[in-house]
Amino acid sequence: MDFTQIIDMIRQHGDAAYGLMFGYAATNSLLFPLFAGYAAQAGAFDWGKLILVCWAGAAGGDVLRFWIARRYGVRWLGRFPRLSRHVERTARLVDHHGLWLPFVHRFPNGIRSVAGFAFGVSSLPWRTFMILNVVSAGIWSAGLVTAGYALAHVAAKTVSDVASAAGLALLIAFAGLFWLLGRRLDAAVARR
Repeated sequence: MDFTQIIDMIRQHGDAAYGLMFGYAATNSLLFPLFAGYAAQAGAFDWGKLILVCWAGAAGGDVLRFWIARRYGVRWLGRFPRLSRHVERTARLVDHHGLWLPFVHRFPNGIRSVAGFAFGVSSLPWRTFMILNVVSAGIWSAGLVTAGYALAHVAAKTVSDVASAAGLALLIAFAGLFWLLGRRLDAAVARR
C-alpha cells in the first residue's frame, strides 16, 4: 500500500479516521499526529479539525487516567509492579516539578502512558491539572500536526512526484528523532 492509497482510504472513511486519531491521541501515540499532519497537507484531513480532534483526545485521555488514579490510587496497579513503579516515580516528579511536567510528559514514550495516572496520585490539585492538561494538550496537538503538515509542505515544494517517498522518509526520520529524544528523557527520569 503506497501513500496515495492511504490518503484515499482516509478520505473515504473521514469520520472513522478522525475517530481513530482521537483514540490514538487519547492513548500515547506520538507518530500518528505527525503522520496525520502530513496527510492533512495532502487534503485527507482538515488541518484545524485534526488539531481539535487530537487536542480533545490527548486532554480527554489524561483526564480519564487522572480520574482513575484519583479515585482508586495505585492499589489497582498491584498486578502490574513495573507499571506501578513507573507511576510512583513519575508522581514524585510531578510533586517536585508539577507546573512544567504536564508540558513535557506528552513527548517521551515511557512517561506519556503513565503520566495521567501519576498526576492523579500526586498532590497536584484537580483544577491545576485541568488547566495545565488542556493547555499542554493544545500545544502538543498543534505542534505535532503542524510539524507533519509543514514537513509535507516542504516535501511537496522540494521533491518531485517521482521522489515523493523522500518526503515520507523525512517524516519517518523526524518521528525517529522524537522517539530517540523520548527514550533519552525516559533514561534520565529512570536514573532519578
